[in-house]
Amino acid sequence: MLERIVPAVFVFLWSTGFIGAKYGLPYAEPFTFLAVRMAITFVLLMAMALILKRRWPGWAAAGHSMVTGILIHGGYLGAVFWVIGNGMPAGIAALIVAMQPLLTVLTARLLLGEKATLRQVAAFFVALGGVFMVILPRLEGTAQVTGVTPVNFAMALLAVLAIALGTVYQKRFASGVGVVSGTAAQYFGAFLFLGVLSLAFETGHIEWTLQFTLAMAWLVLVLSLGAVMLLMVLIRRNSSASTASLFYLVPVSTAVLAWLLFGETLTPVQIAGMAIVVIAVARA
Repeated sequence: MLERIVPAVFVFLWSTGFIGAKYGLPYAEPFTFLAVRMAITFVLLMAMALILKRRWPGWAAAGHSMVTGILIHGGYLGAVFWVIGNGMPAGIAALIVAMQPLLTVLTARLLLGEKATLRQVAAFFVALGGVFMVILPRLEGTAQVTGVTPVNFAMALLAVLAIALGTVYQKRFASGVGVVSGTAAQYFGAFLFLGVLSLAFETGHIEWTLQFTLAMAWLVLVLSLGAVMLLMVLIRRNSSASTASLFYLVPVSTAVLAWLLFGETLTPVQIAGMAIVVIAVARA
């Protein structure tokens, strides 16, 4: 039962990330926003580790966890927040990021020797098609949007590569590290990485409005402490391909949440796409 609940909870929590990004980015630059988020999360996890009396991993293990954090939290989130903050429509960004499961399977095969069955690969391509159907309405009218630039496109691809490599790296080098202490090390590495980017390319200005504060609290408590720690558990227990396939369900969950929270419509094409994604992931 727990093996079924954890993936479902992860998908739901991860899909709520758009809420924090949507409400927080108007008040802070992307790298600054994320650097503060990483710092707050690191402090909370360190406190949790002390309260629970978790032993800090050795320098080598902590270093591997920091690399994972730089890739997943720094590279992936940093690039996604950056392209959205620089005008790329969220639908375009989501479609590019949706390539992540396929890239993760390829990376895991090359670096870990994990083999994906023909059924898994076929299911991944079918799921990608379903994701396109879900995102399709958000792509309308983007042809003339200035945010669809070669630089933004390259950054979105960098985000995909970063999370694929981060997932495989965590599986290969840091899966044995304690979840709490290992995740704390991840956020410390991500904070250093994003902090440098913030100092180099941004002003560091933040408007601490109520909306920004609530968005930050949501991202720290729900995403950084909740969803990410579940992701580490899933990577430890499952193959890279099985874990990556869950990311196909995120656009489905996000579309449903947008319908419930913001009254966005769900077209028949989107509903059909959701069904295709769910069935394909179940068969993967």
